[in-house]
Amino acid sequence: MTEALYGAIEAGGTKFVCAVGGSATDLRDIRRFSTSHNPLETMAEVMGYLKGHGPLKAVGIATFGPIDYPSGRITTTPKLAWRDFPLRDSVRRAFGVPVGFDTDVNAAAIAEARYGAGQGLENFIYITVGTGIGGGAVVGGKPVHGLLHPEMGHLLVRPVACAEMPEMPKGVCPYHGNCLEGLASGPAIQARWGRPGHELPPDHPAWREQADYLAQACHNLACTLSPQMIVLGGGVMDQAHLFPMIRARAKELMGGYLELPPIEPPGLPYPGLSGALALALEA
Repeated sequence: MTEALYGAIEAGGTKFVCAVGGSATDLRDIRRFSTSHNPLETMAEVMGYLKGHGPLKAVGIATFGPIDYPSGRITTTPKLAWRDFPLRDSVRRAFGVPVGFDTDVNAAAIAEARYGAGQGLENFIYITVGTGIGGGAVVGGKPVHGLLHPEMGHLLVRPVACAEMPEMPKGVCPYHGNCLEGLASGPAIQARWGRPGHELPPDHPAWREQADYLAQACHNLACTLSPQMIVLGGGVMDQAHLFPMIRARAKELMGGYLELPPIEPPGLPYPGLSGALALALEA
């Protein structure tokens, strides 16, 4: 008898990452598909992959946003073709099984709080720093939704400049300019320095600016949500030297007023994908 599995979809602005598994930490056959300008093209590849694994008990979707949580739709994304796309219902119609649905960062926060760096913590924040920046919050053991959902990537932060690049940066966010995503995302680093972050050496001045922006975000979130831990993940954070810089700068910004929570890297290799599987299990 074929084992019935759960399906996981981590929908990103650049790529979709999919897997199947029997639990949130049991990730099998991880596959990646480019996020096309035509949602139907991407979803055809994703559906074909999942159908190739036989009957599924449920599917979990951890998606880029913003989203309308009750309807399961993507809303005002800069990826215009994906606006108002009924992501959850398209999967539900295709498979006829329960479908869990949340933001990619809320799902990652759930996974890290339950199985990763924040195991046992009830108040926890996960921030991903990559092509975009987003954040998910777990408060009292549950993900925060509220009016919409947290959009920590669009916190307004103070632009900074260094001696090597004294001109003040111009943020790349089409909505807010100098927000966290506009100043500290992967595209922001490329726009500021003319090279992607993974090509910059550890002593490059870009990282001092980057640490300042992320420290500002950690300071603001520590003051508003009082998390027991903040985890920073995503491709831009594949720079181990950034963490001590962020911790030191965040401590300076706090000025001795409050105790900062630990600022740590993820404990899971694929937080968003594990979170999608956790959503499937709950569904």
